Amino acid sequence: MALQINATNPEHPALLLELPWHLPLEEWPEEYLVPLPRGISRHVVRYARAGDEVVAVKELAERPAQREYGLLRDLDRIDIPAVDPLAVVTGRTDAAGEPLESVLVTRHLAGSLPYRSLFETTLRPATMHRLMDALAVLLVRLHLAGFAWGDCSLSNTLFRRDAGAYAAYLVDAETGDLHPELTTGQREYDLELARVNISGELMDLEASGALHPSVDPVEFGSEICARYEGLWQELTRTSVYPAGKYHYIERRIRRLNALGFDVAEMQIEHSPLGDSVTFVPKVVDAGHHPRQLLRLTGLDAEENQARRLLSDLESWMATQDDYAPEEPVAGARPGSGRTNGAGARAEVLAHRWVREVFRPTVRAVPPELRGGMDPAEIYHELLEHRWYLSERAQHDIGLDTAVADYIEHILPKTRSRPGPAAD
Repeated sequence: MALQINATNPEHPALLLELPWHLPLEEWPEEYLVPLPRGISRHVVRYARAGDEVVAVKELAERPAQREYGLLRDLDRIDIPAVDPLAVVTGRTDAAGEPLESVLVTRHLAGSLPYRSLFETTLRPATMHRLMDALAVLLVRLHLAGFAWGDCSLSNTLFRRDAGAYAAYLVDAETGDLHPELTTGQREYDLELARVNISGELMDLEASGALHPSVDPVEFGSEICARYEGLWQELTRTSVYPAGKYHYIERRIRRLNALGFDVAEMQIEHSPLGDSVTFVPKVVDAGHHPRQLLRLTGLDAEENQARRLLSDLESWMATQDDYAPEEPVAGARPGSGRTNGAGARAEVLAHRWVREVFRPTVRAVPPELRGGMDPAEIYHELLEHRWYLSERAQHDIGLDTAVADYIEHILPKTRSRPGPAAD
């Protein structure tokens, strides 16, 4: 049987032909390989250079290779975080004409690391919690899309830190199945496998001395179940809100925040019966919110202030007719930064929010009543006051009403605060 390369891009076969397919992966010369950290795998995996691309090459039988290639392409089409499939190479033979196993070729996910590389420096428990949260987000997104993983584990996941955000990516789809919708039993089976696998992997790290002494592998393995269940319930619970009622949307965002997640994207669908809201969660590291707020608006704020202002900005933008969530350009490599232009529109809307919402609201507060509060703190306080009043009234009282009430009842009590006034 002749060598065959089934690829997603017409350019890839020519680049891949340069690799030594007549040799088993274990025997590939160093000149073809890229020295990147590899995770534990039941198959032989190597990183190699194909033209300007760094690719991961996994050796396995033809049928599972074709199947996994197809599943990864399906996941790519439905925008699930997973490695990018490039090709399947079949019909390999050695110099003596003996058959060799087929290989699956995927694009290396730039900036990503397998979990064992992350644990080489004995991660702090707080960082471990964020990584587990990222894995919980990935598993929830897979299940929402109807994908039963069948082998969720740290070994089958790559982690990437990007501008303060932690993201988990599926690496091994060999055991997976894609359905129109998963049953509760299918989800629970995946979750139980995740718990057992993660606990076992952490026990291995503990035995090698790479686990922080305060971490209990069994408890940490069980934690993903709790994080998953809370996130699943918060994301799948169907709610329809009266049009323009930010208070109810904010309540959902606060519950996600309480679970340790932020909102990466929010979509509002309008209908005669009300607005339905869909949230996409993400896990972020400390310092992410101030950087994001500064990039979008030019406002410099502390962590909690920035988080609060970004939530308000996202809620406001989602109601604007010219808002569209940022999406990758079709065909762009993951991590390339190329988007459909929605990112630029988001920046335009963010500056409009500063001009039409943030600044007028802050200026409504008399300078003599501001004490030592800077504009970000004033706006944060006003949002908190609106939240308090809306909770008490059980409906959104609006920002203008909240500002008036805050000036009349709250600020007179804080006039003694030291510090210069700010505008």
